[in-house]
Amino acid sequence: MPDTIIPELPVFADITTAAERLKGRAIRTPLLESPLLNERMGRRILVKPECLQRTGSFKFRGASNKILALGDSVKAGGVVAYSSGNHAQGVAAAAHYAGIPALIVMPSDAPAIKRANTAAWGAEIQLYDRFTEDRTALAQSIANERGAAIVPPYDDPLIISGQGTIGIEIAEQLDALNVTPCAVVVPCGGGGLLSGTALALSKLCPELPIYSAEPADFNDTARSLASGNRESVSPDARSICDALLTPTPGIITFALNQALLSGGLAVSDAEVLAAMRTAFLDLKLVVEPGGVVALASILSGKLPPGDEPVVAVLSGGNVDPEVFQGALKS
Repeated sequence: MPDTIIPELPVFADITTAAERLKGRAIRTPLLESPLLNERMGRRILVKPECLQRTGSFKFRGASNKILALGDSVKAGGVVAYSSGNHAQGVAAAAHYAGIPALIVMPSDAPAIKRANTAAWGAEIQLYDRFTEDRTALAQSIANERGAAIVPPYDDPLIISGQGTIGIEIAEQLDALNVTPCAVVVPCGGGGLLSGTALALSKLCPELPIYSAEPADFNDTARSLASGNRESVSPDARSICDALLTPTPGIITFALNQALLSGGLAVSDAEVLAAMRTAFLDLKLVVEPGGVVALASILSGKLPPGDEPVVAVLSGGNVDPEVFQGALKS
């Protein structure tokens, strides 16, 4: 899927601007580790738990940056977004704090906890079938009717810049710990978190390799990095990682990731469930399937072997109790 026109890409200065906007709004999540897990794995594994972020995922950062940058222009019509859940909650919360209405187009099979939490922030929800309907077209139609602004989930400079504040925090926290890791691994759906984090780290830690982590049947970014073109996921692909079921990389996100990444990793659903269990037992963290793929890739040996420290971003913790119980029994 070659692209002929690439929109203007965000730059590091956009991330520093986002960091200023998000002061006092987004939580500065820590870098955590488990000595016992480190001992078992033979290396330090530091995790950035965005499951502890407002709304339970990193998405609050990008949504807040976008809405704050739009300013008064969205007060009347509000905002419209489309999401399987984490972006939905991020937009709903950001809109709540900005005092504007929000409508979220969500797939009918989105986890119940994500739908409930989105509604709890005051957002209106419209359901659609992710396998037969076009969520982007539906959201755009609603936005046109309402005079609302679209807050896209990933392929937007302001969204990417907001997510990139995670990269700034990682660099500062590594410096404070006097740790030089051999890799940072970041979950990837559409690529907003990954590209923003990579953009920040490429400036602050220019020699640090950065890898994407994806579900095995949704490894479109890994395959796109290998081919040099934006690849698509098979319509028959399925995964428990509901937060990462994007069919193809974004135009902006892939342009950044193609230039900045060292490679792409992929994990099975079984490896994801095992990593959820480890995150809970060793780190005392509740992480959703899509949020744990970076840690899963490290625990299952997808990185080149070695004993140097590594960093994994845990992107979200919004998981239905039944799914989490299943992971603990795996």
